Amino acid sequence: MAVKIDRKIKGYSVVTPEDKARETAAPAPAADRDAASEPKDNVIHMHERIERPDVLIGSTYKIKSPLVEHAMYVTINDIVLNAGTEHELRRPFEVFINSKSMDHFQWIVALTRIMSAVFRKGGDVTFLVEEMKAVFDPRGGYFKAGGVYMPSLVAEIGAVVEEHMKSIGLIHDPEMSAHQKALIAEKRKQYEERAKGASAAVNGTAATTAREEDVAVTGEGTSFPPSATMCHKCSTKALVIMDGCATCLNCGYSKCG
Repeated sequence: MAVKIDRKIKGYSVVTPEDKARETAAPAPAADRDAASEPKDNVIHMHERIERPDVLIGSTYKIKSPLVEHAMYVTINDIVLNAGTEHELRRPFEVFINSKSMDHFQWIVALTRIMSAVFRKGGDVTFLVEEMKAVFDPRGGYFKAGGVYMPSLVAEIGAVVEEHMKSIGLIHDPEMSAHQKALIAEKRKQYEERAKGASAAVNGTAATTAREEDVAVTGEGTSFPPSATMCHKCSTKALVIMDGCATCLNCGYSKCG
């Protein structure tokens, strides 16, 4: 095959079989090696361009607040990313709040639309929980069932979102150590024994029985005394005075350290 040379020849050399062997054995360029060594990333991350599927899975939570006449129902729907793979992840996609009460309709619709937009944006959306739980009602908060203090209705909606995110694995509760659990159980036992002893000394056996009922259950499955006050650490009505020191029977917090 003829090759036309249209430029002046300045030099030449003969390629030997050894030169060809060296070129074949030479390492590939760094860019080619990096491209070949990197695994293909097919993981789908949450972003606002993901279209809504026809079917979403979700949960509905009931809120019964003394601030509103009718109960509110919070529905959070989730999208499943990378289904069937090791990277499968469930992320909140949209939220709806429904109630017979129309008093708060405007701000509830605005809140749910903004929250849904944040969910679809992707990234770390857990910050919504802390922002909502920090909202205070100027008229004062309330205690929901179980003795947990809620500073506002928005804060309770935030608590519902937090509960949902924990259920799908976006938020993880710090585990109590075995020592902390044992300490709380011991404090509860000591308080109940002292309460029973005091009642028996004052009113006899009948009063003891009545006192046991008072100490038993308050709220949803809790076992905190009705006379307990709110703990500022866990916002639960479980703070009692023991040995002259304020002690929380829920989280183990003690004013005396």
